[in-house]
Amino acid sequence: MSSTVRRLTFGPMVAFGVGQAAEGIKNAAFNTFVLFFYQQVIGVPGWLTGLALGIALCFDAVTDPVAGALSDKTQTRWGRRHPFMLAAALPLAFAFYFLFNPPDGLSEYGYFAWLTVFAVLVRGALTFYYIPHLALGAEMARDYSQRSTLYAFSTLFSSVGGALTGFFAYRFFFPTTPEFNPGLLNPEGYVGFGTTFGIAMSLAIVACVIGTFKEIPHLRQPIGLQRFGVLNLFRDLRDVFRNPSFRALFFGMLFSTLVLSIEGVFSPFMGVHFWGFTTEKLSLIPLVALVGLLCSVAIIPIITKLLDKKRAVIIPAAIVIVNTNVLIVLRLLDVPWFPANDSPLILLLVMLTTFISALLAPVVFATINSMFADIADEHEIETGERREGVIFAARSFVLKATGAVGVFVGGMLLDLLAFPRGAAAGTVPDDVIWNLGLVQGPATSVFTMFGLFLYLGYRLDRARHAEIMLELDRRREALP
Repeated sequence: MSSTVRRLTFGPMVAFGVGQAAEGIKNAAFNTFVLFFYQQVIGVPGWLTGLALGIALCFDAVTDPVAGALSDKTQTRWGRRHPFMLAAALPLAFAFYFLFNPPDGLSEYGYFAWLTVFAVLVRGALTFYYIPHLALGAEMARDYSQRSTLYAFSTLFSSVGGALTGFFAYRFFFPTTPEFNPGLLNPEGYVGFGTTFGIAMSLAIVACVIGTFKEIPHLRQPIGLQRFGVLNLFRDLRDVFRNPSFRALFFGMLFSTLVLSIEGVFSPFMGVHFWGFTTEKLSLIPLVALVGLLCSVAIIPIITKLLDKKRAVIIPAAIVIVNTNVLIVLRLLDVPWFPANDSPLILLLVMLTTFISALLAPVVFATINSMFADIADEHEIETGERREGVIFAARSFVLKATGAVGVFVGGMLLDLLAFPRGAAAGTVPDDVIWNLGLVQGPATSVFTMFGLFLYLGYRLDRARHAEIMLELDRRREALP
């Protein structure tokens, strides 16, 4: 018996990808601008800012399984996922606006409370879109190879959303002026930033819901559907963690995400102070990343076909780790032939390494999402239940829980490094900048490399997935 798998058309795949731009915008804002705004502009201590963002991430991580289980167990005429996705759009826009527009005159702890509340609201609203959206992808694409293509679209638009957020922010909201160098110190820029990108996230969500709505009749429905409950949720999570391939991805991502969240805290400080770039120069880097991202869409299906999915994660990820460390290590070692920061070659070299990472990183992220979707099929074979929402919620949980730790650690490290608040370009001591580069580069990459080792425990391949799909079809045909 052969399995007949319905393939998606181009339109719904693009619409699915567009929706992921909301997550890319949020990531760019939280990874680059939020901590800088509250620590450098408003003057909240780094540890307190990191604590607020960490609390928000912990809250977000807890709501992920709830959002996933709710969408798994909900049945409406509009499907299991779409009602949650649409409901998140408007609250997300309002929460994002207020996050960057706190009232004047609050104390340090008043700003800490404001940041905590609205960071929680932004992340919570996005969770009830993001988790059902990822689960929707596993339902829409059943073909082993097309899943990689579908999640390549989502990874592309997420990355494009983040890249364009960085470009427009640096270029239009935070230009360098005689009063503000770097331009990120200008408090007025954050008003327009919060308004513009709050609206942009909502529009991306609505576009995704409209563009994928016609797929609802074709989505695979679960054979058995239990009511949502706390005990059922814990049982679902227990069953998911029994899958060895899931454990390999979960713990591999744990180490990688810890590093990425710490590096995200340091990112704007590295650009301005370690490399000596103005915000105008920094605005060019996302554009180079955008070119790499566009090229990555073409190579993701090719790489996953040639290497299969496990190697398509490990090999590109290893290259990205080395690539992001090369220039930092050369500067830290003060290699004589390496150009000084005032040389135009530095910007070109940073742009080159950015292009390489932007070309290969989406391969890793898209393939991992595709692997989680394959695990959902194997999980149905093992348990008789489809739990895409819980599986992707657990995936999101590890990203956010370790991200919470990473953001808190990053904020503490800024204080331990004695990084001055409101620091203008060229005023930070050399030893502080050197230590900043050490943490951003080789000191944290050890954990990322260990995460790659854990990915070796993933067991599914193309042949095994084909067997799973045949068995699922056989079971469904046997139903009365």
